[in-house]
Amino acid sequence: MAVELIGVVGGGTMGAGIAEVCAKAGSDVIVLETSEEFADAARKRVSGSIGKGVARGKITQEEADAAIARVRVTTDVADLADRDLVIEAAPEIESLKVDIFTKLDAVVKPSGILATNTSSLPVIKMAQATSRPGQVVGVHFFNPVPVMPLVEIISALTTEEETANAVFDYVKNTLGKMTVRAGDRAGFIVNALLIPYLTSAVRMLESGYATKEDIDAAMKGGCGYPMGPLTLIDTVGLDVTLNAAQSLYDEFAEPHYAPPALLRRMVDAGRLGRKTGQGFYSYN
Repeated sequence: MAVELIGVVGGGTMGAGIAEVCAKAGSDVIVLETSEEFADAARKRVSGSIGKGVARGKITQEEADAAIARVRVTTDVADLADRDLVIEAAPEIESLKVDIFTKLDAVVKPSGILATNTSSLPVIKMAQATSRPGQVVGVHFFNPVPVMPLVEIISALTTEEETANAVFDYVKNTLGKMTVRAGDRAGFIVNALLIPYLTSAVRMLESGYATKEDIDAAMKGGCGYPMGPLTLIDTVGLDVTLNAAQSLYDEFAEPHYAPPALLRRMVDAGRLGRKTGQGFYSYN
C-alpha cells in the first residue's frame, strides 16, 4: 500500500508540524482548516517554521521553497478525496474527532487510510465512526514535530495489519522518524509513563512541599532530564496534559492518574503554558 498523497486536518501547532515534515520528505500535502483566517495562519506557520530551518542552516533555500510549494491549505474537506493518508490533528476532544472521522470517511477514497494524532483518546472510537475501521490507525507525533524524533503507531482492535504496516513504513522510511508500536489503551506508551510523573510534580507544588524552581532543578540535576516536569508541562500545554490525565483516569480509575486540582484551575484561567505566555512560568 503506497503512501504518497497526504492530508492533514488542522493547521495548528501539531498539524502544521506534521505537514512540514511530510512536505520536506517529498510528499504532496493538503491541510484542511475551518476558515480562511485559520488557513492563512496555517500557511504562515508552515512557511515560517521551514524558514527558520534555512536560517539555521538545516535546509537550503531551494529545498525550503520546494517543500513550501508541496503544501496547499484548503477549507473544503472534499479536497482530501484523493489522499492516501489523512492525519487528523484536531484538539483532544473526542466528540470533535469522531465528527471529523465521519466526514472524512464520506469523502476520502475507499483505499485511503485515516489516522488520528491523539495523545490519549481511544483510537477505536474514531474507527467505529467510519465504514472502514480496518483502515483507521493512531499516529502520535510529539511536539515540536520537526524536532522530536518519536512517533507512536497505535493499532485499534479493528486496525488491519496492512494498514499499520503501511503507516509504520511511511513514518519510519519516508519521514525518517523513530517509530514504536503500541496497543490502543489510554496514554499508549509515552503518556502512560509520563503523565503520572508530571501530575506528581504538580501535586508536590500544590502541597507546598517544594517550589517550582526546585522541583525542576532537582529532576534536571538529579535525573539528567533536559528540562524539569513543570517546564515540560508548560511546553506541552497544560490543557493537553489535563486531557491526557483525564483520559488515563477515565480508563483505569487509578488515583495517581487523576488530574490535580491546581492543573484544572490553571487551565480554567487560560494559563496553558508557552502558547499563551503564562503557565507555571511566565513567557511574556
